[in-house]
Amino acid sequence: MDTDHLTDIWSRVFGTQPAPSLWLVIITAVLALGAVVPHTAWRLSRNAVTIAHEGGHGLIALLTGRRLDGIRLHSDTSGLTVSRGKPTGLGMVLTAAAGYIAPSLLGLAGAALLAAGHITALLWGATVLLLAMLIMIRNAYGVLTVVLTGAAFVLVSWLTTADVQAAFAYAVVWFLLLGGVRPPFELMGKRRRGGAVDSDPDQLARLTHVPAAVWLGLFHVVTLCSLTGGGRWLLGL
Repeated sequence: MDTDHLTDIWSRVFGTQPAPSLWLVIITAVLALGAVVPHTAWRLSRNAVTIAHEGGHGLIALLTGRRLDGIRLHSDTSGLTVSRGKPTGLGMVLTAAAGYIAPSLLGLAGAALLAAGHITALLWGATVLLLAMLIMIRNAYGVLTVVLTGAAFVLVSWLTTADVQAAFAYAVVWFLLLGGVRPPFELMGKRRRGGAVDSDPDQLARLTHVPAAVWLGLFHVVTLCSLTGGGRWLLGL
């Protein structure tokens, strides 16, 4: 591969692309909302949120020095990330806290990239993260889900026009921001009905002696603030 070709790839990935029109940004927001609000659509699209949720657990586990044993994604949109290390302490707390806020924070980071005009960088960055996650997947359904998601990013990045790439990138970020808000509300409902007795907030309560309701409230704050801030960036406000 010659120097000119490498320079062209570098410029393509890390250069900036023109922002799409406001109407396209609004349309992608509506499409993302349509994937999050209706129950039938959410049963399918929630798989993508689970990828981000479990990926958040896994990434923070590695960053805090824990050993990541594997990640499983299930067809009921649940997931499981297994890591080894100290059963208590800051690393374990951060790992447990990362899941429910990961989709929203990824969406916020994506909104920042799009606001800066880095559409291609977002698409390629997401592909790299999915590939890294694929290495740690330990069940067939999880592999299928991550491969199909990654393939969508690759196909859009290489085979579509700049306008299609922009629409796809904005739709993905809107989906993460909007989709990140719903799981904490679902968890709150399950807890009120006596379910989800060993959820992330319950594990955090045992680790920190801070009530699970406080942790759940924190998840609401992070996801809603991310939606507000990320939405403003996407809309250019």
